[in-house]
This record gives sequence, structure tokens and C-alpha cells, in this order.
Amino acid sequence: MSPLNIRNLAIIAHVDHGKTTLVDTLLRASGNFRENQQIAERAMDSMDLEREKGITIKAKNTSVHWNNHIINIVDTPGHADFGGEVERVMKMVDGVMLVVDAYDGPQAQTRFVLKKALAQGLRPIVLLNKMDRPNVEPQRVHDAVLELFLELEATEDQFNAPFIYGSARAGWVSDKVDGEHHDMSFLLQQIVSHIPAPVAEPEGCFEMLVSNIDWDDYVGRVAIGKVTRGSVKLGDRVFLLGKTEGEAAKPVKVTKVFQYTGLGGSSDSAIGTAGDIVGISGFEDVDIGQTVGGALDAKALPFVAIDPPTIVMQFGVNDGPLGGREGDHVTSRKIKDRLDREAKMNVSLSIADTDKSGIFNVSARGAMQIAVLVEQMRREGFEVVISRPMVITRRVNGVLCEPFETLYVDVPAEYMGGVMKSLAERKARIDDMKTNTHGATIIANVPTRGLIGFEFDLMNLTSGHGIHSHLFKEYAPHAGPMTTRSTGTLVSTEAGEATSYALDTIQVRGKLFVGPGENVYDGMIIGENPRTDDLPVNPCRAKQLTNFRSAGADKGIQLTPPIRFTLERAIEYIAPDELVEATPKSIRLRKRTLDSGLRAREKKRLEAELEAA
Repeated sequence: MSPLNIRNLAIIAHVDHGKTTLVDTLLRASGNFRENQQIAERAMDSMDLEREKGITIKAKNTSVHWNNHIINIVDTPGHADFGGEVERVMKMVDGVMLVVDAYDGPQAQTRFVLKKALAQGLRPIVLLNKMDRPNVEPQRVHDAVLELFLELEATEDQFNAPFIYGSARAGWVSDKVDGEHHDMSFLLQQIVSHIPAPVAEPEGCFEMLVSNIDWDDYVGRVAIGKVTRGSVKLGDRVFLLGKTEGEAAKPVKVTKVFQYTGLGGSSDSAIGTAGDIVGISGFEDVDIGQTVGGALDAKALPFVAIDPPTIVMQFGVNDGPLGGREGDHVTSRKIKDRLDREAKMNVSLSIADTDKSGIFNVSARGAMQIAVLVEQMRREGFEVVISRPMVITRRVNGVLCEPFETLYVDVPAEYMGGVMKSLAERKARIDDMKTNTHGATIIANVPTRGLIGFEFDLMNLTSGHGIHSHLFKEYAPHAGPMTTRSTGTLVSTEAGEATSYALDTIQVRGKLFVGPGENVYDGMIIGENPRTDDLPVNPCRAKQLTNFRSAGADKGIQLTPPIRFTLERAIEYIAPDELVEATPKSIRLRKRTLDSGLRAREKKRLEAELEAA
């Protein structure tokens, strides 16, 4: 097919503004599904975690065949932690559809992704979605989007983007706020009319930039990208250019060509033509950002720069007393292989060895990104221990600097005081505050480490009504010491099964994380102490039997249900001297050093060093 009949489009938006639902509706409108075919809601979100969390994590390709055109659509994540997924697909597309909730308006992640798209010169179409919601304000949102375009230095052509109004869920769109409702073929026509055809040369030697990587059970690694020149078919001999200058190109025989259709899956295609987004296999090893050419002397294509990681966490072998009981993959070699495989699929993630055996540093854009990786590993049968997120610092002109983020918090007026106090404790500087009928939007400059655990604080402070989003701003001088957890822990001194009798005496000292009958061990955190210090307790103690014990003596024990941590909450809750033990069946909190005697000696040594300093 000619490049003139191809459109390559990325759909970008804030979390939960309707991207994935829109893709489902466009696929139905194009006739890609049979009338009697059963389609799951949010069909493009194929990962279990995506369905559970209600967000998109991995960028995925699909293709709509409509009116003699191929419209390649990339459904991209809206959360900043997965921004690397967004950035790397910008080289594949020629335009973007900006989906904005007609009630909420543009949010921080809208700003983050749109800035990347406009910088690449991509032409936008704006869809104000969810027009069937009550109390929508399309005119206010329309003006807010134009203000955002101005702020992000859009060109005149980008600023004059067409605005479409509609409801992806209901399946209608209009070119006016109160205009006639059209079916989704109207939107497909707008895409064909306003998004430019790809700049590609049908003739000449094949070239493609690898922008994504997939896996096929039959042929292995699949390199995905836009064909910028020539064509490729099964059996062709191509060359994978080296990752660094001077590295020799590797010859590759193409074993399969994929064209993306339907539900983000793939089907065999006879040929990948110029301008189309295709996948090709035959590589032993290929990385995102490499160029595939049809000749040995092909030139490397430029790749969009990825913002650096700002968070690092340590992964290690589960060396606790309960290690190896629940997982299939428990050795450092298997953990390292799995992390290396993830790093090849995700350009915003990096893995490094440490000076300690079996411990690896994993750097990423945010704690959620790493939590998703850990959750995937748990489901694959891995056991790991992970540390609290730490920010990556650097020295700039001899000054210690740390990453800062621009934070946006929407909060009802009655909760303002508590939120402002929490932000002050996290070293945030308030840059602006905009009031509205629902409360206020706080715009602040905050150290990245101040955001660790902030989501859960905001949820508690606002009874679930607060919304926040953030994006990386810059490296700036270190903001000084910060305390984000004001409580200590209840630490077990014994190994065995927790008893109701012991937990009944312990719960008066704090909140419990375990229930009766659960396995515990020395150094495991079994609860929270309201004071700042750690309190050693014995959760395995049993009541001594005597000849005078009555039959119903223990029936009066009433235990408060224990607090159960999600993986994300556990990671952000722990202190620097603590770890999260993640297995296929359990999430436990523990001290780094399990032996209480060793912990006491380490604490004395650190106190002595501080006094000497």
C-alpha cells in the first residue's frame, strides 16, 4: 500500500480519560470485529495488571482498516512512571489524538505526553471525551487546552488543531459542542483528513528504527517500528546496526513479518511497506533504538532522547527463614536474568550489579513502575526482597543535587489545611494555587523523595477525594533531611506461628500487620508502633496451662483485623533499614538485618559515628 493511504497515530491522555475505550470503539466502527464476536471491555489492556489497576502500562499497536486506508494506532500509557513507553513510540507516528475529559480538563500527564509530541513536530487532533457525563464544561476545557498549547510552545499549525466532541463509551462524536451526533466513522475521516501521511520512500534500501520490542512464542524477539524506506518481506537479508559507533552491523535473515491488526495482536503479512508500522523477527538480540537496514553501510537513524531514571531500588535474593517455600525462581542468577530481560524491553529501566552478592540496583522513573515489575515477577513464581525507593542524586559543579518534580494536587476546600501541612513536611514549595467551584488546584515544586508515600497520605487526608499528578522538572540542590514516616514498628523476636493470646497483648501497643496462625520469624515486622522507635515483641507466646484453667477462658479475645499491605503501599511504607519480601503468595515486611543482636550493635555503631562527626 502507498504511504499516502497510511496514517500513524498515537492516542495520548491522562490516566482514566478514555484512551483505551476509544480504541475499542474505533475497532468496532471499522468493522474489524464480527457482529457476533464477543469483545472484552478495554480489549487493548491485555495484561492482567492493566485490567486490575484500570490503567495502561505497556504501549500497544493495533491497526484499523477503513475506506482503503490503514490507520495504525498506538495506545500509550498516561501515567508518568511509564513515560518511557510514550517517548519511544513518538518516532513511529505522524500525529497524535489528545483525549481530554470534558469535565476534568487537561492534567499533568496530559502536559507531559503532549510536550513530547509537540517537540517532535507531531500534528494533534483534540477529542473532548465523556461529553455524556453530567456537569461537563466543554468550553472551559477547550480554552484550557489552547492555553496548554501556548504554554508548551506549539506551532501555529499545532495550535489550530481541530476539536471533536463526543463519548467513546456511547460511540458518538460531533464537530460542535451541541452539534449533530455522528458515528465513529466521522472521527476516522477526521484522522485521515488532518493527520499527515508518513514521510517514507517506497523505493530504495530498506530502513527501520526499532521503537518497541515484542515476543512471539514461535519466532522469539520481534522488532517493531515504522518502515521509513523500502520494504521488507519473509526471507530478506537485513542488517542490525551496532549499538555504539564503530560496532559492526550483524546480518539477519527475516523469519517473519507482522502487521498489527484487531486487538493489538499480530497477523502474518507478506510484505512490510514504506510508512507502515510492522514487526520483523529473526534477531538473536535486538534493543530499542537500534536501526535495521537493508545494506551493510546503512546509516543509524536518530532516536528520541529518554529522560533519565530518578528512582533506584535494590532487588535481592529472599534470604529470610521462609525463603524458597512459595516460589519456583529463588536464585540470584534467575532474578538477574529476569531483570536483564525487562531492561531490554523497557528503555526507561536500567539494571546494575552492586558490591554485594545477589543484590542488584534497579533504576526507573517512579516507584509504581518498579512495583509493577515486582508484581509481574511474583506472578511468574519469583521470590525477591526489595528496598525502599531512593532518589538518584548527582553532583553539579560540586553541589549535591536531587531530582525535583512539578506536583499538581486537586483538593476540596475542607481538606486544604492537612494537605498543605503534609506538603510542607515534604519540603514542597508552593508555586501557584488556583481555586475553582470544587476546591483548589495546588501547583508545587517538590523533591522526588517527598512524593514517596504521598499518594496514600493524600488519600487518608482527603477521605479519598484528593487527586494528584506530577512530572519530572529538574535536578536542583538537595533540600536537606526529610521525615515521611513518623511511626516505628513492632518487630518479632521469635520464629513460629502467631497466637491469638500473644497478639491480644501486642495490639494494645499498636496496629497489627499479621493475624493468628500466620508464620513469623525473628526480625519480621508484624505491626506499627505509634512511637518513632522499634519495639521488640513475641507474637508466638502461648498461655500457660494450669489445673485451674476454665474451658472458656480464651473466648473473650477480640483481635482487630490486621492491616494488609498492597505491594505499592509496602514499598513506600518501609524505612531505609527495612525490606519488603515479595513471594507468589505473600507480602511481608522485615528488617534488613534479621538478628536483633546485630541490629542493636549496628545502631550503637551509627550513633557513635554521628557523635564523633
